[in-house]
Amino acid sequence: MKLYTRTGDEGQTSVIGARVRKDDERVEAYGTIDELNSFVGQAASVLVRSGSAALEEMANRLILIQHELFDCGSDLSYAEPAAEKMKVSPEMTGRLEQWIDEYEAATPPIARFILPGGSEASSLLHVCRTVGRRAERRVVTLAASQACPDEVSKYLNRLSDFFFAAARAANAGLGVPDVEYERGAQVFRRRT
Repeated sequence: MKLYTRTGDEGQTSVIGARVRKDDERVEAYGTIDELNSFVGQAASVLVRSGSAALEEMANRLILIQHELFDCGSDLSYAEPAAEKMKVSPEMTGRLEQWIDEYEAATPPIARFILPGGSEASSLLHVCRTVGRRAERRVVTLAASQACPDEVSKYLNRLSDFFFAAARAANAGLGVPDVEYERGAQVFRRRT
């Protein structure tokens, strides 16, 4: 099998059920998810390299998320999404919520905005968070003009929250404090 097909040389590509421009909103959406997936893989590698058992478990979760991001891209690749063919489910989003709650319980209360940083692992998870938010925005743009499965945007929204909680948990697990935005007031209170 050759890696190049020459079918995209004229600025067109195929989605399931149509031929579109390479800058089509659908291609932008699943392309941004693919970019996110690359950063998630990098973050997982750094977590494993840390040697921490708790962070290795987080890395395993990231690998599962990589598969789910492929599912998101698959769902978005249909020009006309059919419910019976979609892979992203509410259960996937619910699992992210459980992990968010678990990480939030394992970190110090947050009072101020947090800057990306602290440890290398946390910094990369913040990169995942911001690219995930961009992917979510691309899906919202797509949904405004074309058929788009609802669960993908819900999953991506929760995924960015997961990356924030995981970034804080990575710092806590490594004994590295979060970097607080020092010019900001105390704006958060931990929910009980």
